[in-house]
Amino acid sequence: MISKNLTVVNPSGLHLRPAGVLSQAAMKFKCDITIQCGEKKIVAKSVLNVMAAGIKKGTEITLICDGVDEEEALKTLSAAIESGLGEM
Repeated sequence: MISKNLTVVNPSGLHLRPAGVLSQAAMKFKCDITIQCGEKKIVAKSVLNVMAAGIKKGTEITLICDGVDEEEALKTLSAAIESGLGEM
């Protein structure tokens, strides 16, 4: 299991479109991918869970990947989050 702390940079947080982009990207990997935001643990492969978490701009999150392709997943998803998930 590996993890990385990130800050959400999207102007309106992880609403429908960026949550969809994140979930679509996460589904390409076999490993378990979780977003930890405070006490909440969110399954990144579920767009509804990501949206329901209400993650706003500037929120510190921890991206956790656990499984066979965890390193590639962490690298890919971290880059996507840091680049604004197509909104910047």
